Amino acid sequence: QVQLVESGGGLVHAGGSLRLSCAASGRTFSRYTMGWFRQAAGKVREFVAAMTWIGGTNYYADSVKGRFTISRDNAKNTVYLQINSLRPEDTAVYYCALSRLVVVPRTAPEYDYWGQGTQVTVSS
Repeated sequence: QVQLVESGGGLVHAGGSLRLSCAASGRTFSRYTMGWFRQAAGKVREFVAAMTWIGGTNYYADSVKGRFTISRDNAKNTVYLQINSLRPEDTAVYYCALSRLVVVPRTAPEYDYWGQGTQVTVSS
């Protein structure tokens, strides 16, 4: 089993920044994709960003390109999501997830393990 624990959410004003963290533990895989998703109240869970185990190119939803950055610290088994220029429409619960697929999955069903989520609320 894989355990994913998110942290770093909070209440911020529009234009502010947050850095979300996702600490991973448990079973390891030689190939995987780490992703971030978000789910606003009453809406479906949507893809935000992803990176593969090999690194290199990162992938983002069009709505967050240029404002969000996914990164990782292998020594800490932690993936980060830096969120800048926050907007009220970014308000959601943010989840990190791990997929055993390596062709950069962008839909929730393609991910095998999920964290509990961290709330991000942006006030206008």
